[in-house]
Amino acid sequence: MQTGYDKALYILPFDHRNSYVKSMFHYTYPLNTEQQAKVEDSKQVIYQGFLQAVTDKVAKENAGVLVDEEFGTEILRDARKQGYVTAVSVEKSGSNEFHFEYGDQFAEHIETFDPTFAKVLVRYNPGDDAQMNRRQTERLKTLSDYCRNASRWLMFELLVPATDDQLKSVQGDKDAYDSKLRPQLMLDAIRALQDGGVEPAVWKIEGLDKREDCERIVALARRDGRDHVSCIVLGRGADDKKVVGWLQTAAGVDGYIGFAVGRTSFFGAVSDYESKKVSREEAVRRIATQYAGWIDSFEQAQTKRT
Repeated sequence: MQTGYDKALYILPFDHRNSYVKSMFHYTYPLNTEQQAKVEDSKQVIYQGFLQAVTDKVAKENAGVLVDEEFGTEILRDARKQGYVTAVSVEKSGSNEFHFEYGDQFAEHIETFDPTFAKVLVRYNPGDDAQMNRRQTERLKTLSDYCRNASRWLMFELLVPATDDQLKSVQGDKDAYDSKLRPQLMLDAIRALQDGGVEPAVWKIEGLDKREDCERIVALARRDGRDHVSCIVLGRGADDKKVVGWLQTAAGVDGYIGFAVGRTSFFGAVSDYESKKVSREEAVRRIATQYAGWIDSFEQAQTKRT
C-alpha cells in the first residue's frame, strides 16, 4: 500500500482546458497556432504569479503547480527543474465520465514530465449511474496501480455533483445540498473507491463548512493503515470569503495539509490582462497576492489548532 504524502502542500492549479478556453477566450476546438500560443502565454502569466509569490514566502518543497500538458509543457519542465512540486493532469477534459486524456499511453505522458503527482479529476456520486461508477473505478485502479508500481504519488480530485433526485430533495437549494448531503456522499465515494483499489496519496476535496465533516473525511482517508494519506482543499471557483472559510476550517484538522485553489486565484487577473484592462505585471502581482493570501489564511488557522 502507498504510504501517502503528509508534508505541507500549497498548489496553484491551472490545468483547466476546455472550460478555460471557452470562458476566457471564447475559442472552439481545434485551436489554430495563434490561439494555442495565446492560451499558453496566459498560463505563463499564472506561472509568473506563482513564482513571484513563492520567492520569499514558502519552501520550494511545499509550493507547487498543477498544469496540463496541452498548454503547460514548458511550465511543467521549468517548475520541476527549479525544484517545485509538480502535478500533471491525466483526465480527459470536459467529460462527465473519467477517461484518460491519452488513452493507453497515459503512463508514457506522465513519465515524460516525471511529476511529483499524477493528478486525476473525477466526478463520482454514489447515487449516480452504478455502471458508470464501476467503469470509472476500473480505470482509476489502473492509474492507481501504475502510480504504486512506479513509486509515484497519485492526487485525486473528487467532485460529487448532485443528481437530479438529490437536488430535488433539498428543493433545488445547492447550498443545502452542500451542507446536508454532500459530506456523507463524499465519504461514501471515498470508501467505494478505496474498496475498488484506488489509493491516492492526496485527496483533493471540495470545501466543507464544518470541522467535524473534515475530521470524518480524514479519518476515512487514513483508515486501515493509510496513516500518511492526506487531504487538501480545492476552491471550486468560489469567492474569496468562501475559500478562506474552507481553508480555515480544514486547517484546524490534522490530516489537511494545504490547498489547491485555482480559478479564484487567477481568473479575474488573467481576464483583465487579456482584455487589456491591466498590464501583465499587474496581473502577475494580483495572482501572486491571491496565492500568498491562501497560504497565510491556512497557516494562521493551523497555529490555532487545538
